[in-house]
Amino acid sequence: MHDLLGPVAELVRPARNIVVFTGAGISTESGIPDYRGPNGVWQTNRIPTIDDVRNDQHSREQHWQERRRRFPEMRRKQPNAGHRAIVALERDGRVSTIVTQNIDGLHQKAGSDPAHVLELHGSSHRIRCQVCGREYAADTIHERLEQRETDPRCEHCGGVLRASTVLFGEPLPEVTLRRAVEASAEADLMLVVGSSLVVKPASQLPVVARKRGARLVIVNREPTPLDELAHAVVRGEAGPVLDELVRQVLDGDDAT
Repeated sequence: MHDLLGPVAELVRPARNIVVFTGAGISTESGIPDYRGPNGVWQTNRIPTIDDVRNDQHSREQHWQERRRRFPEMRRKQPNAGHRAIVALERDGRVSTIVTQNIDGLHQKAGSDPAHVLELHGSSHRIRCQVCGREYAADTIHERLEQRETDPRCEHCGGVLRASTVLFGEPLPEVTLRRAVEASAEADLMLVVGSSLVVKPASQLPVVARKRGARLVIVNREPTPLDELAHAVVRGEAGPVLDELVRQVLDGDDAT
């Protein structure tokens, strides 16, 4: 792997305004299933739609029951070598923005500056009111679930509560997407990690970066539709690849 990643490290080393774009593939090594794989979330769970949340109390109650069962395990998940490698690049002053499709909060848990992390699909660690928009820490609502509330409501306005994540039938949050587009347009390098790059509009962020002159590096286990646009493509698991890549980038700095 060392020799394979040498040329990629040479691409990354001069960059000072890197945007890292991450998908589910970076978190599978932390034990979090991806979306499309045989054991993926979309294969093993019924995902509620925005209409379910708004109009169907039974669907909401089922959703909260499932969250009550799964959330403690999710909360115990830990960042892996891939998340930590991104933190190392960030602390070296190279990474300006981390755009993620993940809702697990592992970038922040690894030590990334929360101000640098744009969560395109929201966060499973926050709950918000569908009516007034007030947000709650997920732990607070889960305490109420443990007390056998089945359809918890907003303490401020009595509105329906839902996970602060993007549901089927919802657009991405406008402000977050705009910030991601702006960051991509200003990047001198975009590093894509663990994303299939098939879900629009997020999948177009590397195109934005490339059109504005940024170098593009893709690290993913499977081919993506944008591989031909990339300056470098690395097939492999995110953790080992990023760990070695970042080590070579930083070691190269020490040698100069």
